[in-house]
Amino acid sequence: MNAWKQAICSNVDARENRYTQLSDAIWDRPELNFGEDFAADALCALLEEEGFRLTKNLDHLPNAFRAEYGSGSPVIAFLGEYDALSSLSQKAGCAVREALKPGAPGHGCGHNLLGVGAAAAAIALKNLIATGKTQGTVLFLGCPAEETGSAKAFLARDGYFDGIDAMLTWHPWDYNGIWPGSSLANVKLIFRFRGQSAHAASSPHLGRSALDALELMNVGVQFLREHVPDDTRIHYAITDAGGTSPNVVQNYAEAVYLVRSQRLHDLEDIKNRVIDCARGAAIMTGTQMEMEFVKGCSNILPNFVMEEVLIAAMQEIGVPQYTPEELALAAQLHNALEAPETTLDKITRLCPSQVREEILAHQGEPLYTFIAPHTPSDTPIIPVSTDVGDASWCAPTSQVSCAAWAADTPAHSWQAVAIGKSSVAHKAMLLAAKTLALTGARLMTDDALLARAKAEHKRRTDKTPYRCPVPPGLMPKF
Repeated sequence: MNAWKQAICSNVDARENRYTQLSDAIWDRPELNFGEDFAADALCALLEEEGFRLTKNLDHLPNAFRAEYGSGSPVIAFLGEYDALSSLSQKAGCAVREALKPGAPGHGCGHNLLGVGAAAAAIALKNLIATGKTQGTVLFLGCPAEETGSAKAFLARDGYFDGIDAMLTWHPWDYNGIWPGSSLANVKLIFRFRGQSAHAASSPHLGRSALDALELMNVGVQFLREHVPDDTRIHYAITDAGGTSPNVVQNYAEAVYLVRSQRLHDLEDIKNRVIDCARGAAIMTGTQMEMEFVKGCSNILPNFVMEEVLIAAMQEIGVPQYTPEELALAAQLHNALEAPETTLDKITRLCPSQVREEILAHQGEPLYTFIAPHTPSDTPIIPVSTDVGDASWCAPTSQVSCAAWAADTPAHSWQAVAIGKSSVAHKAMLLAAKTLALTGARLMTDDALLARAKAEHKRRTDKTPYRCPVPPGLMPKF
């Protein structure tokens, strides 16, 4: 293992400038929802230079691609993301909210780092194959539109994760450790109601109000909330109320719903009950209802076997050392949190008990430089959604988080954008690359270990097999 560590670290360190420049270039060109042309092309060029075989436009999804090196089993895959978030433009290294371009997107979830770090891990593992230190197949799967399109769900539905023995990834966060527990499955639906216009005073009896239907649907869903599992979240936004004239019966109204649940199999039932609320509202108002399925993703299935390998690899690599200037930048951004999550709120919602104690012990520090202790548990449910969940139903999947942000920085914040081009962020990316590659090497060379990971995955899916939340044949809007 020590020889692998040296080879992997040397491989990553030798390309450090290439990786940091690429992550910064992607930060400079934030792209949204299947429109990540620059990021995907740049990652493809990097992997092709390193000898990977490229297959682009997987499943006809723009900017989804597969890079492959080696042959035969086992097949170890690294998952990469590279999309940004809307309206989060922010100047790099700036500790006050100041957009580079008002209204433009920005990398508020660190996917400029995520994609490059995962690619660097794939390249390091490929080097072990190329030099004869191991054998098998290493994949990098370029997955666009994680934030709004759930590309991995479409790829999972259509078999692009089939035949993979294990999948690894990471995420920028504010501490180093295992991504704990599971996540929330979700579906996104658009409801459109069509009625009949009429003068609201002289002939209201001739009208059929689409707005009434939408409001009745919302009332129905409000009552439904009492009769679903406690972990359910049902969010909505009225995107078209039908106009601004109160003396007209509105003939069109539209809303977007996002329904979340801890368990994929509960989600299907809850989704259908929300749809029934819309159908009932249409019947009551004499209007027509149309429902459009936008996207969906599954909850994460943890894999304790792989988590133990990941945390051991991170501990062996060790956390980076930081300069006074890096710590000063982290302190400035930490102090700039407009509405910082309180310690109690954060550790209660997002952290298992062993991480909670570690964070409490380091309160006041601008950057969490510790590696959080890890005790495998199904208990933590991170109240976010990610299409990594769909990958995890197809093969054993695990991920780490690395401290790319100042302490207590929330995801999807301008502070996360501001630090995204800094050496703090770069060091997190390189730590992730080395950790993932070292884990991949061990899984590739230890048949018994990989068999244990696969056996755990089989136990989790035997009684509740994967049922993709995305309907057959449906393709996302680009």
